[in-house]
Amino acid sequence: MKIGVPKEIKNNESRVGMTPAGVYELIKNNHTVYVQKDAGFGSGFFDEDYKEVGAIVLDTIEDVYDAAEMIVKVKEPIAEEYPLIKSHHVVFTYFHFASSEPLTKAMLKSKAVCIAYETVEDEDGSLPLLTPMSEVAGRMAIQQGAKYLEKPIKGRGVLLGGVPGVPPGKVLVLGAGVVGIQAAKMAAGLGAHVTIMDINMKQLRYVNDVMPSHVVTEFSSEYNIRKRIKDHDLIIGGVLLKGAKAPKLISKDMLKEMRPGTVLVDVAVDQGGCIETSKPTTHENPTYIIDDVVHYCVANMPGAVPYTSTLALTNVTLPYVLRLANQGWEVACAKDASLRKGLNIVKGKIVYEEIAEAFNWTVDAM
Repeated sequence: MKIGVPKEIKNNESRVGMTPAGVYELIKNNHTVYVQKDAGFGSGFFDEDYKEVGAIVLDTIEDVYDAAEMIVKVKEPIAEEYPLIKSHHVVFTYFHFASSEPLTKAMLKSKAVCIAYETVEDEDGSLPLLTPMSEVAGRMAIQQGAKYLEKPIKGRGVLLGGVPGVPPGKVLVLGAGVVGIQAAKMAAGLGAHVTIMDINMKQLRYVNDVMPSHVVTEFSSEYNIRKRIKDHDLIIGGVLLKGAKAPKLISKDMLKEMRPGTVLVDVAVDQGGCIETSKPTTHENPTYIIDDVVHYCVANMPGAVPYTSTLALTNVTLPYVLRLANQGWEVACAKDASLRKGLNIVKGKIVYEEIAEAFNWTVDAM
């Protein structure tokens, strides 16, 4: 199969869809890989690295799309890429369709096969291709939140870990999934007092068992959230509904109950956000302020640490890329139930129910 790895063109997105090591495995399996010039540069991988393992480096993104049958990316295509995607393409990337009607309509119009990393699902309900980026984003949420709590950037002026004689900062984590657990782990490591909320008691019991004593669990309800936001310094939104829009757990009126300089980090923003006042931002302009509350809503947080993120992503995507390349998408998805759940749009039809529900459309049977 002919596989294309284009350069990401989303604002400040420095990750790349495949490392040279991943490309080597594909070429070893008799596939042809086209990599756009400088596609890996932001992640610390150079054109020579790709050429050494047998990739063909092409000058433009148009060249890559024209040459390839399957496109392996990181982020969802943006408007400039829509015309490049044709009916013969299989596009394997993060899509997050439920949060973008224009993207969904564009991919339906293209009649391409769209397989979303974020909905590939194992038998136990875990999301193997979302997990590593959720781990990165959860840890980064605390790193970024701690920075934006500083007074020069309009935060409360709180050091999360405190110092002797001064109590630590308070962190509220909404969601005890991968993002939430990683965020709680990082915040606890800094010495902050952490409250983690979820509606899944099994997850809360797990958190209670594995986290230190200064991480406390609480059942998530509007009443409990309203109570906690009044005295917590950093609030992390880490709620995920597979393939669907995130629920709004913090409404605009709740901002007035927070102290000035409170920081909100909405990791769920690429799924629509779990905070009503969230809107996607970029690494170039990561924050904005509403009612004296700092919002950090970067939709591609792991893109700020592209070397780590690209390695982590290729580690988990490569086996699926190989299956798709070796067997073709139809056979691979028929044989692999996990990969089949990654099918979102096929030849102009929505085949993933949560996407149709997000826009009140009907799902098409395969």
